[in-house]
Amino acid sequence: MQNIVGIDIGGSHITMAQVDPEKREIISSTYVREHVDSFGTRETIFSAWVSAIEKVIHDLVRNELLIGIAMPGPFDYENGISLMQQGKFIDIYKVNIKEELAQRLSVSPDQIHFVNDAGAFLEGEVFGGCVQEYNKIFGVTLGTGLGTAFYNGETASDEDLWDSPFKDSICEDYLATRWFVNQYAALTGKKISGTKDLLDEPEDIQTQIFDEYADSFAGFIIKYVKDYNPEVLVIGGNIAKVYPYFKKRLNQHLEEHKINLPIKISAIFEDAAILGAAGYALKKARINLTK
Repeated sequence: MQNIVGIDIGGSHITMAQVDPEKREIISSTYVREHVDSFGTRETIFSAWVSAIEKVIHDLVRNELLIGIAMPGPFDYENGISLMQQGKFIDIYKVNIKEELAQRLSVSPDQIHFVNDAGAFLEGEVFGGCVQEYNKIFGVTLGTGLGTAFYNGETASDEDLWDSPFKDSICEDYLATRWFVNQYAALTGKKISGTKDLLDEPEDIQTQIFDEYADSFAGFIIKYVKDYNPEVLVIGGNIAKVYPYFKKRLNQHLEEHKINLPIKISAIFEDAAILGAAGYALKKARINLTK
């Protein structure tokens, strides 16, 4: 069996596991999640990453290993170079992460493959999730931010629609967790941290907020997603977990606009990026073998 490790690098954590390429699932006994100070120095960041990765690969034969890494952008994914100029990871701007990790982990740079984090979510759902039987898929992650990706039958690309024009602002302002927080505060004068807290509120408050959210999400699908002509829409992120609360109204809107789009909820949630990174690395390795 090919030894593959899928890695998800976020703003404050690195999460990873070995992946079984035949069963298309994470080997749960190898799961590792570590905190990373992404505002730290170059050495601080790399030391944290390498220390965590070593916990997963310590007993694997290095020259037979494949590593897939889901990484936020901006990033040169083919060459493994960070292009983040502000905020998190600023000290590794223009650093060749692929070569740096390869050297520290004693593997070849050709064994490491990077994929955009939004693309990795969708790659994961295609590889081992809820849309394995589809070819044209649009993926949306709804959480602290808005992630959008499209799978064209071969690879998933980040569509980067989060800051596209929508209503009086941009898409993310109406579809991410902060919209629920702001809308609840406007209605009640009180605070919640997200959709989970909203479920403890009176039914009339829930209904009003979820209905408004369904209206916005339907508008987003009509304005942006429909043009991709996907066979299915897959939703991940924490807001996907409350989908039953806005499902009926959302589907009513889509029916009114004659949009026949099946909606699937992520089967693997947080594990999607790990599975996707691993599946992408396997795909890239097979492509390289045929060259």
